[in-house]
Amino acid sequence: MPNSLLINLSFLTSEPTGIGTYAANLFPELQKLEPTLLTSQEIDNYNCYQIPDNLTPDRGSKGQINRILWTQFNVPKIYHKLRSHLIFSPVPEAPLYSGCRHIVTVHDLIPLRFPKRFSRLTAYCRYYIPQVLKQAEHIICDSQATADDVANFFKIPAKKMTAIPLACDNINYRYLDLPAKNYFLYTGRHDPYKNLERLISAFASLPDRSNYELWLAGPTNAYTPQLIAQVEELGLKYLIKFLGYVPYAQLPILMNQAIALIFPTLWEGFGLPILEAMACGTPVITSNLSSMPEVAGDAALLVNPYSVGEIVAAMQAVATDSKLRSNLKTASLARADRFSWSKTGKATANILQQYL
Repeated sequence: MPNSLLINLSFLTSEPTGIGTYAANLFPELQKLEPTLLTSQEIDNYNCYQIPDNLTPDRGSKGQINRILWTQFNVPKIYHKLRSHLIFSPVPEAPLYSGCRHIVTVHDLIPLRFPKRFSRLTAYCRYYIPQVLKQAEHIICDSQATADDVANFFKIPAKKMTAIPLACDNINYRYLDLPAKNYFLYTGRHDPYKNLERLISAFASLPDRSNYELWLAGPTNAYTPQLIAQVEELGLKYLIKFLGYVPYAQLPILMNQAIALIFPTLWEGFGLPILEAMACGTPVITSNLSSMPEVAGDAALLVNPYSVGEIVAAMQAVATDSKLRSNLKTASLARADRFSWSKTGKATANILQQYL
């Protein structure tokens, strides 16, 4: 069915991003649908329709504005020119009131759960995305928690959505049988909703804390100085390390040698670090809210992320109980095996096929 399905990849940058990785891992299973990719890049073994290269997120707000305008006014022309039947967008963007049938993926609604004043992203989620979703043929969500958010924020009926879980790169993230070291690990950004202030407070309350370290891996941002000030005020600067950005290939080594991954975030669309740690056989302590229980199942210690005491108790238990660590390792590896990009791709292809 040449040109029947368009896949809008106008957001794709030359440097890999989370959404770019998601899209790339769907391709093998979507290939059988013979899609045409709207992209500024050459992608082998696919029919590509070349589009401008100034639409990507790495161009800042100008790139986003360019992309929304291009999606609204240029995509319908391409859709009708190629006699397409459906557009699939791995992000919640599509032309409105244009007669173009579309299916989109929603990864999370964090900007609405934790809005920032005068944020373009919050406005984008509040005014543009609802219209895209209301006019969509169907909506794919990374988790049931995200589907519930879409239903609650935008009054979209549940029957219009399908939760399809993500997966991780199980070639990079795997059990390496390395000797454990004395640090707890967090991976991710430093945004306030990631709950790092409570994590630092929990580490400060840990009995025998001088026997351990807390390593925070992830790019720094405007919130980082506040966290550094907290660490210094608690006298912990020699025990808490800000690693900054860690190269992709090195993250599995960090995970394999950690006492546990601590991921006490207040909300996630999916929570990929949980799955990455589990694929390494690393014990996980994470939140009992949002999508985290969907990913972790019974293979992690789930805590109330608003309770410093619960975080402390879980860290203490994993650090001091070798049998618990061993059980969590076994359960984590088994849990991680239940997720794969092949399953994600096949489930996505099945949804698209229904609407072609």
